[in-house]
Amino acid sequence: MSVRIKHITVGDGAPLVLIAGPCVVESREMVFTTAETVHKAAEKRRMPVVFKASYKKANRTSSGSFTGIGMDEALAMLADVRKQFGMPVLTDIHLPDEASITAGVVDVLQIPAFLCRQTELLIA
Repeated sequence: MSVRIKHITVGDGAPLVLIAGPCVVESREMVFTTAETVHKAAEKRRMPVVFKASYKKANRTSSGSFTGIGMDEALAMLADVRKQFGMPVLTDIHLPDEASITAGVVDVLQIPAFLCRQTELLIA
């Protein structure tokens, strides 16, 4: 079985794909510095690459931990990374309502492991 992400094929004997990026979008500078580093590393190794960053980390163990800068601001940055570097972008979603919003911005929606049995989220 294989999956296409824009111009990249994943699986079925296709070349290894680098999926990399920060855990969560914290600032524009951090996201673009990381995107540039990931892009250059993949280019140097002639590897296909997908940039991954969460706009929100909903699985923190402390309610006081940083979870993100806000969905709209983070998704705008991910859209800019996609445009500037030409890399497909992946992010995770946590609620069914987020599926249609994020699908218009990124190339891959990921369901976090701790939510993979939430039927409504999977259907969205």
